[in-house]
Amino acid sequence: MTQLTLPELPYAKDALAPYMSAETLEFHHDKHHQAYVTKGNELLAGSGLENASLDEIVKQSFGKPNLQGLFNNAAQHWNHNHFWKWMKPNGGGAIPGALEKKIAEDLGGTEKFAADFAAAGVGQFGSGWCWLAQDPKTGKLEIMKTPNGENPLAHGKITLLGCDVWEHSYYIDYRNRRPDYLKAFLANMVNWDYVLELYQSDAHRQAA
Repeated sequence: MTQLTLPELPYAKDALAPYMSAETLEFHHDKHHQAYVTKGNELLAGSGLENASLDEIVKQSFGKPNLQGLFNNAAQHWNHNHFWKWMKPNGGGAIPGALEKKIAEDLGGTEKFAADFAAAGVGQFGSGWCWLAQDPKTGKLEIMKTPNGENPLAHGKITLLGCDVWEHSYYIDYRNRRPDYLKAFLANMVNWDYVLELYQSDAHRQAA
């Protein structure tokens, strides 16, 4: 049976300060993410997806009313597994060449991408995420926003980068200033090496 487990953070809790505090990571990782894992495992039992991979659990539970609770928790677990890796100490900065070229071709350049990505996050009403994704059919990059725990994977897209805009992700550090949080995320926290790894990963592409 598949068992959801909370991953260790890939850095110390104070490593992203001052842009994301140790207190935020303590609550966000240790409490919120742990809650998704605990509830997800509880709801997985008897769902018919007990032996599916996490990717398949997310895709097969999406849009099914009887599995909505499982989807909510499994998708948030999937999202956060990547979210911790999408950040690193002294992040941001230059985007790796192959990815920068693709962003320029599809999204009008790095500055326009940053502005549009932040606008998607600011414009997501209530809880949710903003994303850099790729359409596997056309190969084109696109910016998305989704409510609650929804992600590009559930919509058949390849996920390259996501930012959590649930209030628990930023309220301790930024209060209601979501635009400032998104600006800090892009400028100082993004782990572009991991984004490039996902962009070049055949396994990640095939999961979509």
